[in-house]
Amino acid sequence: MSDDKYGPSTPEPDSSGPDLHREDDEPTQPISGPSWTSPSQSHPAAADRPPSRGPDDRPIGHEHPDSGAQPGLHAGAQPSPQPGLHAGPVSPVPAQPSPWGPRPGPAPMPSAYSAAPTTPMPVSREQPAKARVPGWVWPVVAALSLLLGLTGGFLGALGYDQLDDGPSRFDGGLESVQTRNSAPLDADNGSIAAVAEELLPSTVQILAAFEGEDEGATGSGFVLDREGHVVTNNHVVAAAAEDDGPIKVVDSLGVRHDATVVGRSTVYDLAILLVDDPAGLQPAALGSSSVLRVGDPVIAFGSPLGLSQTVTSGIVSAMDRPVTTGDAENIASYINAVQTDAAINPGNSGGPLVNLAGEVVGVNSAIATAGGGGLGGGSSGNIGVGFAIPMEQVRITADQILRTGEARYPVIGAKVQTGGPGSSGANIDEVNEGSPAEAAGLRKDDVVTEVEGKLVADGIALIVAIRTHQPGDTIEFTIMRDGAKKSIEITLDGEVG
Repeated sequence: MSDDKYGPSTPEPDSSGPDLHREDDEPTQPISGPSWTSPSQSHPAAADRPPSRGPDDRPIGHEHPDSGAQPGLHAGAQPSPQPGLHAGPVSPVPAQPSPWGPRPGPAPMPSAYSAAPTTPMPVSREQPAKARVPGWVWPVVAALSLLLGLTGGFLGALGYDQLDDGPSRFDGGLESVQTRNSAPLDADNGSIAAVAEELLPSTVQILAAFEGEDEGATGSGFVLDREGHVVTNNHVVAAAAEDDGPIKVVDSLGVRHDATVVGRSTVYDLAILLVDDPAGLQPAALGSSSVLRVGDPVIAFGSPLGLSQTVTSGIVSAMDRPVTTGDAENIASYINAVQTDAAINPGNSGGPLVNLAGEVVGVNSAIATAGGGGLGGGSSGNIGVGFAIPMEQVRITADQILRTGEARYPVIGAKVQTGGPGSSGANIDEVNEGSPAEAAGLRKDDVVTEVEGKLVADGIALIVAIRTHQPGDTIEFTIMRDGAKKSIEITLDGEVG
C-alpha cells in the first residue's frame, strides 16, 4: 500500500487485458492483446514503453504517479488536476457571428530603425535676471507635485501588476480571448472536403525538443484564439517544457513560429501553447462532444508520421470510454474519451477531431494497437480504435490555464482498486483521514456502483466519473455496504495537475 496521501496501493501485476500506451514506444516483443497508445511521434522514441500491470489500487481523482494502470492500459502523458465535463454544449465565450474571412498571408517583416545617440544641449553663458515669484505660487506647486506623484505611483503599480501577470494570463479565461464558437458549415452539409477547407488553416504541426534533439518529438494541435494560443497534448511537449527546450508551431503555410508553454495538465493530457507572432493564424470553431451520437461522422486532422495537413474520416464508435494515456511515470492520466475509427497514427496527438459542421469536438490523444513491427517506433499503426479528449474538458482546462497558468482536477481522498474483474462496481481500499470521502461517510470495503445515477463498472470508471466534474461540486455516490444499498454525497476537493 502506498504511503502517499492520495496514492494507490499496488497488488501483483497481471498481464491480461488490453494495453493503452504511447504509440511511439517500442515493444520488446509482439503484444498478444490490443494496446492503447498516445499517437504522438518522437524521433527517437518519445518514451519507454511502460510495463503491463494487473489489479492494483488507484486513488480516486488523485493517483500517485508511480501507481499501476488498468490491466494493460497505459500510454504517454503525466498527471495534472482539473475540473471535468458537463452535459450539454458549453459555450463560455459569446458567439462571434461575423465570419473570420480568408486566411491572410504572413505579416511583412517590420522595417529596421537605427537609433542614434542624442547630443546634450549647450549651456548658455548669459545669466538672465531673476524674476520675483509671488508667495501663493509655492503652495500650488507643492499640491500639484503631490497629486502627480500619487498618480504616477498608482499607474506604475498598475503597470507592474500587468507585467507580473504576463501576456499569457487572462483573468476572464476563455471569455477574454477571441475564440470562434459559431459553426462555419451546416451540420447536414455532408462534405468532408468542405470541412477540410475550413479546418486545415487552423491545424498546426508541433515540433518539440526531446532527449537533446530540438525537433525530437512531433505532434499536432489547433489554433484556439486570435491571441495565438494553441491546444495540443501534454505528452507532445512535456519533455521540452521540463528541459526548457525549444517548441515550434508550423502553420498550414509551412511558416514556423516560436512557441512557449502557458500551462499543462498531465492528468487530462492537455497543454496550451502561445505563439510569439500569431499574425495569419486562424482559430478553429469550438463545438461540443455532448451532442455526439454513436455513428455520427467525424474527421481527424493532424500530422501522422510527420505528414502535415493530413485529413482522415470515420464515425463516432463509442462515447464515454474510460481510458488512460499515462506512461510508466504517469499512469494516472485518465480521460472519458470519444472513441472513433477515423485513422489516427503517431503524430496525430493533439490534433482536432471535427464534426461535419466544422466544429472541434475533441482532441486526438490515444490509439489502440495490436503490437508488432508497424510504423511509429515499433508499434503497429492505426487499427480503427482511436480516442479523443471531449471538447467540454478541453474548454475547462484551457479556461483554467488561461486564468492562472495551471489546471486543477477533482479528488475525494480515497484509494480504489483498478485491476481485476469489473462490472460489479469500484472497491474502496482506503479512505484518507480528513478527506472529503471520510467527511461524507465513505468507508474501506465499500463498493461504489453508481455516480450521479450512472453505473460504475470498476475503479477506472469511478476515477473517470469523478473527473468529469469540477472541484467544489457535490455529487451523489451509490454504494453497497454489508449487502445493503446506501447513498452518500461527497463535495469534491481539488488538486493541481
